[in-house]
Amino acid sequence: MENIPEVSHAELLRRQLQGPWHNAMLDKWVGRGELDYEKYVRTQQLLALQTPPEQCVTPDELMFQVVHQSQELWLKLLAHESVECVAELDQDQLWEVSARLERMNRVARTLASQLGVLETLTPDAYQIIRRALGNGSGQESPGYNAVGLTAQGLEEALARLLWRRGVELATLYTRPGLADLKRMCEQLLDYDESFQLWLYTHFQLVRRTIGVDSTVKALDGLPTRVLTGRMMKPLFPALWRVRVEMTATWRREGGHAPGAPRGSTGSDVP
Repeated sequence: MENIPEVSHAELLRRQLQGPWHNAMLDKWVGRGELDYEKYVRTQQLLALQTPPEQCVTPDELMFQVVHQSQELWLKLLAHESVECVAELDQDQLWEVSARLERMNRVARTLASQLGVLETLTPDAYQIIRRALGNGSGQESPGYNAVGLTAQGLEEALARLLWRRGVELATLYTRPGLADLKRMCEQLLDYDESFQLWLYTHFQLVRRTIGVDSTVKALDGLPTRVLTGRMMKPLFPALWRVRVEMTATWRREGGHAPGAPRGSTGSDVP
């Protein structure tokens, strides 16, 4: 009797994943691209953008590609939100700006947390995937470059707003009655800090997979050590620079010595 090779349970499940699937609650077939959800989200096109599992150089390649594709989508959203924020800044709609910056900050933190998934990729698995990446580099990311462009637009919009209010950034933190502007600038800084956290997380990811050293080159030919400078580059330099300027003019006079009796005013002289 001829021996017929058995199909593994994993292979059977893999074939089932090709769909479609019957949803008993809806009594509908999902996966054909016919349902409203599938049409709106464009699931057929979206889920066809990844290399088929049978063509992946390693089972981990799908994860690697999915994370990078989702990062591009979040970066696209950040660039879009930044443009909307510029429009609202130019119309003095600071409440709307504040709400949008809160969203942008959460998106930037999502970017960083997603890289934690990539950290499950071991160096040996990445070395296999790396052979299929050509000379690809994060510097080539459309989303990364778009966010940098829109950040310049945001900083310019902030400058226009301060000009309309007759306020210089250097005096924003010392002049009373500017709480709305100060709060907005702090939210811009929140977003910037979260974005730099993403860059730092990426630096650590590179460190885990190929190492950071002057002798280690990324696929674009640049030493991985240059990433240490990139992860410290802010989106809004002026907002960080004002901290340096304030510290440069700081004086000890007006404070309290540690352990010394304090007055009843409850606050120190600025």
